[in-house]
Amino acid sequence: MLDRIAAKQEHYMDLLSARQKLVASNLANAETPGYVTKDIDFQREFLTLAKGGTAAVQELEGLEFRNDGNNVSMEREARLLAENALRFQLVSMMAKGQFRAIRSALQEGRG
Repeated sequence: MLDRIAAKQEHYMDLLSARQKLVASNLANAETPGYVTKDIDFQREFLTLAKGGTAAVQELEGLEFRNDGNNVSMEREARLLAENALRFQLVSMMAKGQFRAIRSALQEGRG
């Protein structure tokens, strides 16, 4: 059971990492003419990664384009960075709790 939970947490963290790279790329290209914001569908891709696939990057629709053809929204990307950090912190805390429980069980078994 712990193996399945750990595997799902690993997939979730892989997805967080992929999204973090995309957000960083979007921010790095915020002033690049013609650059189109890229993202992943977090919910759908989590299921895809759990099945052994890779996250599909897509150009984001619905964002306003500037005159230079760039549609990166600094506010959106900053929000995604904060959201990703919170998600990563949550999964890290869950993993730490599981390790503590395992360590406690092992220590009790020695007594």
